[in-house]
Amino acid sequence: MSAPARSPQELQDTIAGGIGESPLRPDGTLKVRGEFAYSSDLWHEDMLWGATLRSPHPHARIVRLDVSRALAQPGVHAVLTHEDVPGENVYGLKYQDTPALADGLVRYQGEPIAILAADHPEIARQALKEIVVEYDVLEPITDPERAAHDDTLPKLHPDGNLVRHQRIVKGDPAATADVVVSGVYEIGMQDQAFLGPESGLAVPAEDGGVDLYLATQWLHVDQRQTAKALGLPLEKVRLTLSGVGGAFGGREDLSMQIHSCMLALRTGRPVKMSYNRLESFFGHVHRHPAKMYYEHGATKDGKLVYVRARMYFDGGAYASKTPVVVGNGTTLSVGPYDVPNAHIEGWGVYTNNPTCGAMRGLGAVQPTYAYESQMDKLASALDMDPAELRIRNALGEGSTVVTGQVVDFPAPVAELVQRVRDLPLPPARGEHVDIRELPGGASNTTHGEGVVRGVGYGVTIKNISYAEGLDDYSTARVRLEVLGGEPVAMVHTAAAEVGQGLVTLQQQIARTELGLTRVSVHPSDTSVGDAGSSSASRQTYVTGGAVRNACRAVAEGVYARLGVSAEGMSLVGGKVVAADGEVVADLAELLGDTAIEETREFHHRPTYPLDPETGQGDAHVQYGFSAHRAVVDVDLDLGLVKVVQLDCAQDVGKAMNPDAVVAQIQGGSAQGLGLAVMEEILVKDGKVRNPSFTDYLIPTILDMPPMHVDVLERPDPHAPYGVRGVGEPPTISATPAIANAIRAATGLELPRVPIRPEHITGV
Repeated sequence: MSAPARSPQELQDTIAGGIGESPLRPDGTLKVRGEFAYSSDLWHEDMLWGATLRSPHPHARIVRLDVSRALAQPGVHAVLTHEDVPGENVYGLKYQDTPALADGLVRYQGEPIAILAADHPEIARQALKEIVVEYDVLEPITDPERAAHDDTLPKLHPDGNLVRHQRIVKGDPAATADVVVSGVYEIGMQDQAFLGPESGLAVPAEDGGVDLYLATQWLHVDQRQTAKALGLPLEKVRLTLSGVGGAFGGREDLSMQIHSCMLALRTGRPVKMSYNRLESFFGHVHRHPAKMYYEHGATKDGKLVYVRARMYFDGGAYASKTPVVVGNGTTLSVGPYDVPNAHIEGWGVYTNNPTCGAMRGLGAVQPTYAYESQMDKLASALDMDPAELRIRNALGEGSTVVTGQVVDFPAPVAELVQRVRDLPLPPARGEHVDIRELPGGASNTTHGEGVVRGVGYGVTIKNISYAEGLDDYSTARVRLEVLGGEPVAMVHTAAAEVGQGLVTLQQQIARTELGLTRVSVHPSDTSVGDAGSSSASRQTYVTGGAVRNACRAVAEGVYARLGVSAEGMSLVGGKVVAADGEVVADLAELLGDTAIEETREFHHRPTYPLDPETGQGDAHVQYGFSAHRAVVDVDLDLGLVKVVQLDCAQDVGKAMNPDAVVAQIQGGSAQGLGLAVMEEILVKDGKVRNPSFTDYLIPTILDMPPMHVDVLERPDPHAPYGVRGVGEPPTISATPAIANAIRAATGLELPRVPIRPEHITGV
């Protein structure tokens, strides 16, 4: 006798933690209590400790390299140089131009010269001092604009100093306008400032290969680059993700991967490498600093006529993601605005400055700061409200962006600006104000005299997922079986959980698609297909799509066992349920001791390369939009700034996990605040002057103001569940909003971020 019929919705209500809810993160409690295992906590009873010798010079020839004294030290088991690289001594994300260990020439301060393994980290550190290196120090190339155009400079790489030049031409590049404003803008070098340093454990295997446990953003690209340097087939270089203490782009490039594996294979023992904070600043890439020349033309009633821009991105010593930064920077160069005519050029170049690569908002942060500064300047020239100018020129669905691509999904840019404009402002300062609420805080630098308030806006457009013709996809394996008398789903992907909540999201999708409460997520490793990088705000889109596809294939396997059509059937509450609510079968009984396992990929719709001459083409699969309004207080006498309020409206397509969405917007806004007023790696003559958290400042909880977060859900019909990438846009629009608020308060030009006290006071 069949069970009493209940509707699928009634049964679904019994499944907690699905799409649209905010279940507890499985790693959340452990992290809060300090019990979560990060990659730096890895341990093996027989392990050695690896260490790296790095160049103190940004540009030099290696005249002599002698490791014999280091190798002779008690407790040292191996000292390796470029001559010991088993395979090809080169790697790279886009271009294969980076040596695993320097071969005769160093191109940046901190470039790895030699590596060693010892019984104890202190023995390793002391042994590094015994390596003898003689350098012929060369004049560093540090000016990216000169590097782009001056052919008389020495070539840092065989093909010269230009990584990529991209031109975008739309409409009439010589168009004229009634009102014209121009400016030159600069962005300093920002660090990802993740709290977990680069670390991992390489374990030699009996088959001659190696197993590497590490913190990374992209397991398979690390595997490919490492295997090539080791001279091993892919199947002998196996990677497993360990706990990641933040990433933000800084873990896309290799750090200790090749080095730890080389040492493990040479010594035949596990080797752990864990950078200290100083080494971490030299051991990973940073955000590209940029210099940008902009000109905007508009009609007298505030309609944009043209934008012309030249942008220079300093890629540092090696290419890393510079080609992508140039592509994103130029294609997103005019912002979320309808611009009929444009002439844009972008250059990415090699210098002897630190290598720059991926960081949250890749390639969009720099132009957004410039064009949003221009929009305020244009509003002033037109005597128009800056929010109204943005609304008047906002892109919408059906608009054409600067590359000629038609926006064929919701683009509520005007609504986002309206929403942040209409949010309540903080109350004006009263006669008796708590000094802790003023710039300078409890240091008692002011009681309100000389403090002025400003309001500013920032709006952005950011591409989601990979672009320009790259086949962007992810892979998921889902297994359905009975454990402890209950049906349980296991989700297995290679997608990197770097703090964004991806493990939770995969569980939510599986619960929703398979109607189960119990879902576990297999540790991410290279035994399953590629998932791509946890970057470009893409994982919810592509790995979410892959998990959905695999779950639906498993469901089809269930229906096939029953011999029924999938049409009208659903899996709810551990049951197979017909459209009328009748329970057709119990999953636990149906599966018994067997399992159903399926692996599926998800590929988003294709993108296409840009035309090399005009930059026209459908380069991007999706765009994300966000708008910020910042309220700041500025002490004009001391140049101190306090961000009083920072509000954001963002379209997320579908809020898969509402709490996580808000947290992403808050966290991204904090990084944007950091770039606006404090974060910069200071580089002089190619040398980093502040490689520590003592001198490189990041926002703390005391720097973050109250935030109103307004989440819009305008589903993208082309994306799984209608999702739109969330993580990057708030980082991008927060910076210009704060900068524009400071300008509004001070009346100063302030063409560079971060804005420092001396920029405000002039001394």
